[in-house]
Amino acid sequence: MGIHNDYSERNYVNPAFPHFVHGADYNPEQWIVTKEIWGEDMKLMREAGCNEMTVGIFSWAELEPEEGRFDFSFLDEIIDMIDKNGGKVILATPSGARPRWLASKYPEVLRVRPDGTRIRFGGRHNHCYTSPAYREKVRIINTELARRYSHNPAVMAWHVSNEYGGECFCPLCQEAFRGFLREKYHNNIDELNHAYWARFWSHTYRDFSEIEAPSEYTDTSIHGLTLDWKRFVTHQTVDFMKNEILPLKAENPDLPVTTNMQYDFRDLDYFQFRDVLDFASWDAYPRWHSGDDALTASAAAFWHDFYRCLKNKPFFLMESTPSLVNWQEYNKPKKPGLDTLSSVQAVAHGSDSVQYFQWRKGRGSSEKLHGAVVGHDGSSDTRVFRSVRRTGDILEQTDEITGSGVKAECAIILDWENRWALEDCQGFVRNDKKYIETCYQYHHVMWSRAVNCDVVHPHDDFGRYKLVIAPMLYMTDSGTIENLSRYVRNGGTLIATYHTGTVDGTDLCWLGKTPAGTLSDVFGIWREETDTLYPWETGKIIYLGKEYAVKDVAEVIHASSAETVGEYRADYYYGFPAVTRNSYGKGTAYYQAFRDDGCFIRDWLPEIMKEAGVAGNIPNETEFPHGFTAHSRQSGGDLYLFCENYSDSPVRDVHLGQQYIDMLTGEKRDTVSLEPYGLAVLKTDLASRS
Repeated sequence: MGIHNDYSERNYVNPAFPHFVHGADYNPEQWIVTKEIWGEDMKLMREAGCNEMTVGIFSWAELEPEEGRFDFSFLDEIIDMIDKNGGKVILATPSGARPRWLASKYPEVLRVRPDGTRIRFGGRHNHCYTSPAYREKVRIINTELARRYSHNPAVMAWHVSNEYGGECFCPLCQEAFRGFLREKYHNNIDELNHAYWARFWSHTYRDFSEIEAPSEYTDTSIHGLTLDWKRFVTHQTVDFMKNEILPLKAENPDLPVTTNMQYDFRDLDYFQFRDVLDFASWDAYPRWHSGDDALTASAAAFWHDFYRCLKNKPFFLMESTPSLVNWQEYNKPKKPGLDTLSSVQAVAHGSDSVQYFQWRKGRGSSEKLHGAVVGHDGSSDTRVFRSVRRTGDILEQTDEITGSGVKAECAIILDWENRWALEDCQGFVRNDKKYIETCYQYHHVMWSRAVNCDVVHPHDDFGRYKLVIAPMLYMTDSGTIENLSRYVRNGGTLIATYHTGTVDGTDLCWLGKTPAGTLSDVFGIWREETDTLYPWETGKIIYLGKEYAVKDVAEVIHASSAETVGEYRADYYYGFPAVTRNSYGKGTAYYQAFRDDGCFIRDWLPEIMKEAGVAGNIPNETEFPHGFTAHSRQSGGDLYLFCENYSDSPVRDVHLGQQYIDMLTGEKRDTVSLEPYGLAVLKTDLASRS
């Protein structure tokens, strides 16, 4: 898996438009009875420095008001207006919200709950991905759209559906699930029973026809079944997406396709989308000002890094709010400067777009108070509009960065299936094993040290990385074990943590010593047991003469060939290894047997990065001021440095280690100072950094 980039050439989402995209979700059909607002929107679009609008996402009822009767007049008109005003269009397929007539005539398109009741029409995303009727109606409307618009020069990309998600328990989905399992287990029910350990509680299946999707009304005790159901939901969603894309590509195979994915979305394994989409895009809505904005920023950066790595090319920030949202528990506007900073953050991590939800606030329904570029007053004389205009100015001044890549020397492994297995595991801490939080914890250290980092799949090629971090890989199939082992054997530096190598790919416990297979040799340790600490308990380890706290998890491990570099200093495992280092082949493997409160990783990880030869974007022997970071993009001989301050305090005179050109002022500088929520975009040539 994975796609590599040598960074020597620009990689544009659409070569016909080699520029940053700056735009928004636009819903002109909501204003169809007051079309004078369309003209005002075109004027405001130019004033805001926007060059793109995404249209058609929820327009099905307007485009096909009755079955088989199509009316594209409003879409014709608005695409022509955007084009004449210097903008491009990302055209959406409308499957994210079906029209009322479709649900009335074909009730099978509506989802079924686990208890067997069919959901009534309403909301959105209430459609069965298996339904032949829904697939056919989507194919028809997409075919009509493709014939009409796929060669229109104003249309730069397709946006299929909207935030795919959800599951359906209807008879069609149940039967499709059984078909999925028949294929996976070679139509061998004994093979499935073994994988599910189904003799437990006498739950043995006699035939695939007996299998039902797991739910509170059926069976949730078989972890392999639950895991396969989640895999099936992703599989069926991707299969539905392929059905959506087919008529689009049939008409114009060169017009790129994407879909908007989401922040920390548990339900779908987005790695399975990578071979279907032409480029990745996502909707970023961090909870700014809910705590330490530096932590919020680094968590958002983690997902920017993931979406960049999904296709290993520039991605799109498809949605973000220029001010606030309306669906969080507390809907707080961004403080001055943060909208532009958070927008440019996406660019720093590899986005070639900054797009907002939404362009203009609607008058009614659930999103009428959601933030927008243009408010109900219709004015450009607002703080939010001025901020969007400033972002547009920055994108215009730095347009040459478009198409460049991000080169990282280290990576963090993210595994959706491992997360599902951990969350379903009845052991350790029952309900909150903190998998994503642990990934964030490691990523934050690199983020705060201005180190570029990739977020990768456990089966990806790690050969280009000096350091790979594998947090909490509880589920490690044979492919993952071999990939990690090969990486270290060939000279890589690997860090892994507690829980590594506990179960296989069907969620069966590995027999023998763990970490499983060759991983015990790679790390030079074996695990005897795991102590789970209560929330009020704190253990201790000692590393280089300094004590650090132990939280939540403490594994009792034995060093076989590994060197013990940190020891426990509490409880019955006092003196046992807590941190180990092992040479394996040409490489080095570290094992952290406990969870800490962040202090240990903050001190320890920079040492490992230095030993592995991982360099930050700015030379620095100590920590930067809190909230400051820097990330880079490059192409050919050019390197672009983004300096960011996610603090409400100024940052003064950070030494850059060499001279840069400030792309926003034209000045030469070897230090940078930033105001609260401030940023700088700098340029140098790669030769000067060698």
